[in-house]
Amino acid sequence: MKKWLWASPESSGQIISKRRQEQELQVLTEDCTKKQKGGENKDVTGEVLKTHKAIQSLDKTISTLQMELAATRSSQEMGSVNGSSGTSTSYHGGPPRKKSFVVIGINTAFSSRKRRDSVRETWMPQGEKLVKLEREKGIVIRFMIGHSATSNSILDRAIDSEDAQHNDFIRLKHVEGYHELSAKTKIFFSTAVATWDAEYYVKVDDDVHVNLGMLAATLARHRSKPRVYMGCMKSGPVLYQKNVKYHEPEHWKFGEEGNKYFRHATGQIYVLSKDLATYISINQLPNKPRNPSGQQRGDIAQVCQRRCFTRFLVYWTGS
Repeated sequence: MKKWLWASPESSGQIISKRRQEQELQVLTEDCTKKQKGGENKDVTGEVLKTHKAIQSLDKTISTLQMELAATRSSQEMGSVNGSSGTSTSYHGGPPRKKSFVVIGINTAFSSRKRRDSVRETWMPQGEKLVKLEREKGIVIRFMIGHSATSNSILDRAIDSEDAQHNDFIRLKHVEGYHELSAKTKIFFSTAVATWDAEYYVKVDDDVHVNLGMLAATLARHRSKPRVYMGCMKSGPVLYQKNVKYHEPEHWKFGEEGNKYFRHATGQIYVLSKDLATYISINQLPNKPRNPSGQQRGDIAQVCQRRCFTRFLVYWTGS
């Protein structure tokens, strides 16, 4: 007769209890593993953020040192230039420069003949009157323009013909283009500093009509002040979002998100004193994508005294 063996109730309960313990142990083990991995991920992310902040801090320090070095170079250059005497001075061993009170560069384009004619018919003297203004008042006025991408193109020949008629252009070593306005502005200041030994240098657009008398009187009041930067001053938010127009690729240099640019002049017209224009001429940095209005926001604003124009100094036609 066969004997059947039956497990006692106690042994079945022990088996079930053991399995529950194993399952709980497995759950606890998996949970600990996940927490450990999560902690490792947080540690890695934290280290990346620390490294990124350290790099930004180092870049800011380098930028500050570059600015200080550039300012020192400009001061030395100004010292050597101011040490010269006579009616004209030489710049970097070049030809003698003409002494002037202010040099006004009117930014223009190949397609802006009507605007130039409007300027000539209103606030810019012509012919002998322009020469007399330069000789007696020290006020130099020139349209500034570069060259086309094609050598001796029909556009260049048209400007040459216009200049032969009016003799009121300064040709820049620059290829014209809307997205190269910042480079064009810096080249103008460098060219003007190398050509004229002036107390002030002005950049103005060809759709702005200037009150020359008010401009001269305003500049004369600031002759004794160093590093003068005048214009219609403004400030706006730093555009750090990548998907917006005029995105600032180096937005972090201006501080945390939500910060504003340094106070700076709008692009229609602004004035730089001799020392600041010399600073730009000596320390031309590589161009970076910027608002094409021609602003050098950070470069200029950190080394100058910013002042506002008097009312009715200029009239913008908006054409």
